[in-house]
Amino acid sequence: MSVKRIVTGHDSAGRSRVVSAGPLPGTESFVHSPGFSAAVVWQTGAVPQIVDAAAAPAMPLASVVPGPGGTCAMLVTFPPAGLEVAEFDPQSAAAELCERLPGLGDRFEADAPGFHRTDTIDYGVVLDGEITLELDDGCTSLLQRGDLVVQMGTRHAWRNAGNTPARLLFVLIGADRALPAV
Repeated sequence: MSVKRIVTGHDSAGRSRVVSAGPLPGTESFVHSPGFSAAVVWQTGAVPQIVDAAAAPAMPLASVVPGPGGTCAMLVTFPPAGLEVAEFDPQSAAAELCERLPGLGDRFEADAPGFHRTDTIDYGVVLDGEITLELDDGCTSLLQRGDLVVQMGTRHAWRNAGNTPARLLFVLIGADRALPAV
């Protein structure tokens, strides 16, 4: 599914205008995790500024995980659990995740597939499908289209037990951790 990104700004007279429009890069499926995709919609630094002609986030990205005060909006598609991969190679999948999602891929736990934690407050919106949020000790919450989640830097994993892809929009806001990470 092609997704279009439109960015607005201002002309020299201060009137609003479209400064860029086109397909959102990064929406293609991962090679080693078919059906999974994650595209950075936009990023801002710790002190976002409104400018006339906003430049798209630099590629390649230094990190998709923003520092304190920064933001990152991401469009993520999770394939259904039943999507079989003939010869799944976990090392290649991990390397691709780290390459395409720098700063995030290396936070996934090797001994607990899918689990990760970031120093961010995340707002998530389920756009299509349904997905299960898994937390520590097997605590789960099923989210369906239109549902929202606010994550406060928690250790978590996403599980799509359905038979259709689940698409979510996340906005990550870099934060300082008040409690020590375990």
